[in-house]
Amino acid sequence: MAEPMVGQDAVAFYLLSEQVSKHIKVVLSGQGADEAFAGYFWYSRMQAESGTEVERFAKHYVDRPYEEYLQTVNQQYHSGNHTEAWLNKEFAKANADEFMDKVFRADITRLVVDDPVKRVDNMTMAWGLEARVPFMDYQLVEHALSISPGLKMSEEGKHPLKQISRGLLPDSVIDRKKGYFPMPALKYVRGEFLEFMADILNSTQCVNRGVYNQNFVQKLINQPEQYMTALNGSRLWHLALLEYWLQTNVDSNG
Repeated sequence: MAEPMVGQDAVAFYLLSEQVSKHIKVVLSGQGADEAFAGYFWYSRMQAESGTEVERFAKHYVDRPYEEYLQTVNQQYHSGNHTEAWLNKEFAKANADEFMDKVFRADITRLVVDDPVKRVDNMTMAWGLEARVPFMDYQLVEHALSISPGLKMSEEGKHPLKQISRGLLPDSVIDRKKGYFPMPALKYVRGEFLEFMADILNSTQCVNRGVYNQNFVQKLINQPEQYMTALNGSRLWHLALLEYWLQTNVDSNG
């Protein structure tokens, strides 16, 4: 990757692409369907949440509270809450009828571009495998955004796609629980992976860089599973990944 990416399933896509590329050269990917047709579990939680729009979104999506960010980095990196400011700006844009419409728009125009699509494109092309993303066809996305959030969120999400598929796919496929693509070793950090991350964060390069508050870093190392994101990812992995990326791509070129 040309930049750090905290999505753990990038590693899974990399390993999967390695195997698939041995047999075929073009694949179809479902990237974008969850954002366009409300397939994620956190959408319904945001909808049911109280508070401001940013509070409803942040509680179920943002990786760490701002107060924890201030504990994570040293004083010279303390600044205003840029995440909150950015979300307020996104949600203030015109042409979204209700809160969930704003969430879907932000996901499709920001998140998809900078995370799922980039992740899959990079990991597949690393093995010469081309991934097509039919759910990102702009006309399909525009149509999906015109559908009411309530309709899309029925049946635990993706209601229109499920209705279209009836009779074409087995009901057991349509109605099964959504599957995710995690990397357990990067989600529940233990054993050699915990040692690997601890070595990175305790290294002389990391300490001398002065980005992280080492007292807080030690809390994460000692209890990694007590510090999970709203989407149940490892906050320790985020810190280790950034520092490892800096050591690999910045320090080595200094």
